[in-house]
Amino acid sequence: MTTQTVLQARGLSKRYGHVVAMADCDFDLRAGEILGVIGDNGAGKSTLIKALTGALVPDTGVIHLNGEPVSFRNPLEARRAGIETVYQELGVAPALEVSQNLFLGREQRRPGLRGSLFRQLDKPAMRRASAEHMADLGIRIQSIRQRVETLSGGQRQAVAVARVAAWATRLVVMDEPTAALGVRETHQVLDLILRVRDRGLPVVLISHDMPNVFQVADRIHIHRLGRRVALVNTGDVTMDDAVAVMTGARSPADVPQVQVSTPDEDASSPKGTDHGER
Repeated sequence: MTTQTVLQARGLSKRYGHVVAMADCDFDLRAGEILGVIGDNGAGKSTLIKALTGALVPDTGVIHLNGEPVSFRNPLEARRAGIETVYQELGVAPALEVSQNLFLGREQRRPGLRGSLFRQLDKPAMRRASAEHMADLGIRIQSIRQRVETLSGGQRQAVAVARVAAWATRLVVMDEPTAALGVRETHQVLDLILRVRDRGLPVVLISHDMPNVFQVADRIHIHRLGRRVALVNTGDVTMDDAVAVMTGARSPADVPQVQVSTPDEDASSPKGTDHGER
């Protein structure tokens, strides 16, 4: 039985003058998986993720979401399509309470005239929903009314993850979510990533921490020189294998790779289809 592909890209390229940031890059994310994305500094991982989440428009290539072609012009369009992202630079508002962060940009208004005319926020409803969501993900904090600035680094990251998990309907992208955390907090965030996946959302995990990637990822996308050079099952390769392919010390042909299917749309949409500059 073939697992459904949620997000797929073929032939993505991006140039900045003479600099090639992404060159004929492919990408595949299946339903129900955690996909690790690894690559050396400057390999083009950020460019790929930005193209998939609407932060930039690729010069060429095609992207399919649940088999349908999409072309995001900005992150808001990707969010409307059900793609949520946790960036390396924490996107939380420290001065606001936890529930306000979970509903940031999606605030609920009170029913009736108080909400429609006077624009009053329904803070009790948002606090109740936030508490239920945090409990469902197993996130423990002292109070849902705490200001985020009073939380530890791991708890702040948990709030950021909880927010995307609350609103994502298709997939979650996490960019270096444990980069600034200690060992204990890192394990807490990794457990949270597994819980997000177990709730039905596939996760893209970009990380430089190989033990973290091998601990939670089902497959690994290895990025080098602006493109995917290998897609492997985590259980089929060692950490040394992955690093060697990532750095160019070994050929991708030396490791067992995953065979990916091509959607019917690819037959009529060749690689390099021009999106045009926007």
